[in-house]
Amino acid sequence: MIQTARLDLVIAREMQLRAELESRDALAASLGCDVPSSWPPEFYDEDAVRYSLDWLRDHPSEAEWGFYYFLERAAAGERRTLVGAGGFKGPPDADGLVELGYSIVPERRRRGYATEATRAMLAFAFASPRVQTVMGQTLPSLVGSIGVLEKAGFEFVGAGADPHAPPGEQVIRYAITRERWQL
Repeated sequence: MIQTARLDLVIAREMQLRAELESRDALAASLGCDVPSSWPPEFYDEDAVRYSLDWLRDHPSEAEWGFYYFLERAAAGERRTLVGAGGFKGPPDADGLVELGYSIVPERRRRGYATEATRAMLAFAFASPRVQTVMGQTLPSLVGSIGVLEKAGFEFVGAGADPHAPPGEQVIRYAITRERWQL
């Protein structure tokens, strides 16, 4: 688990991913949290859950380079709330590049959760000597997502690629290097 000031980023395990495919209530029970009716967030769907489940089965020893659930901590005696999801698209490649992504449910946006989670994932990634660059991809229409990347220190590097991008939208890519992160 990665912790921030307000969030617990919980590594998705097979049990949670299977529960998510079953129902919102099953996911809530497996995570021990409240799951809002707006779940799942935009651009996170059943295909993404199945991808994460397959990836985890193929890479069980590298779960920390996979998918996370973002849980907002609660006051004593209350349950945490699932506010988002994200993580890495696998471990760093031979060049030290790792890609991250994130998504927050609509009613919890504009509270800094995506930026907080992204900064925590950057700290986790750069704690590994294997990581030299972290990349994030988004769409030009997702102004909030671009803001998250820029607040976290990423710089625009050009066109990206994602076969699941909506028709007519060109993916754009942002990156941050280890050197820039350490500044």
